[in-house]
Amino acid sequence: MYHIGFDSCHGATRAILPGDPGRVEKIASLLDNPRFHCQNREYTTWLGELEGETVMVISTGMGGPSTAICVEELYQAGIRDFIRVGTCGGMAQKVIGGDVVIATGAIRMEGTSKEYVPVEFPAVADLNITNALVGAARSLGLNYHAGIIQCKDSFYGQHEPGRMPAGYELLDKWDAWVKAGALASEMESAALYIVCQILGARAGCVLSVVWNQEREKRGLSNPQSHDTSPAIKTAVEAIRLLINS
Repeated sequence: MYHIGFDSCHGATRAILPGDPGRVEKIASLLDNPRFHCQNREYTTWLGELEGETVMVISTGMGGPSTAICVEELYQAGIRDFIRVGTCGGMAQKVIGGDVVIATGAIRMEGTSKEYVPVEFPAVADLNITNALVGAARSLGLNYHAGIIQCKDSFYGQHEPGRMPAGYELLDKWDAWVKAGALASEMESAALYIVCQILGARAGCVLSVVWNQEREKRGLSNPQSHDTSPAIKTAVEAIRLLINS
């Protein structure tokens, strides 16, 4: 595959997808016999075993375009189950830094998925993978939330909308997502869900919450957490549950 740098000889059908290449080895270390497989562009790949089955860990880079390329080529290379594991910022007041969010669906406020199917088509997670993620979070005793998240293209459009010429639209839509009960915001889920839908693959997404700008805006306690291990452990345990189901 031109971008990811390998073919189907790896033997895996399930993959864990962090955005950050620096997290790949950390995730793979939770598998049996972790080993480096390939590195090309933003795509760093390790392999390991879980319950005797080969599992892949590969970074997608940031945002929808690189995620879509990764998923397209992984599918051609034999991957059928995809679990994104990453970070997010809370939107709903109940979502606090250190919590885990399992994304049942994503608001398509990004551009990549619109080049696959019109925006009226929903970006939703696979039910079996979502149930496995929920079961994993429960078994680990984590404080988790399952529901809709927002997926965007511009990190600074979210955090500094007032200086953007399109800030009026960004602010109005953000307010609408919050009022509608969106749990959190990140940048890759919608592309992952739509591409997997079109390909006929299965996808899920679990995120560690860094902080919540809505809580800060309202003067509420707003702990920050940069520990990604809750989401990582949830993803690995979900793969185990899927293998044994």
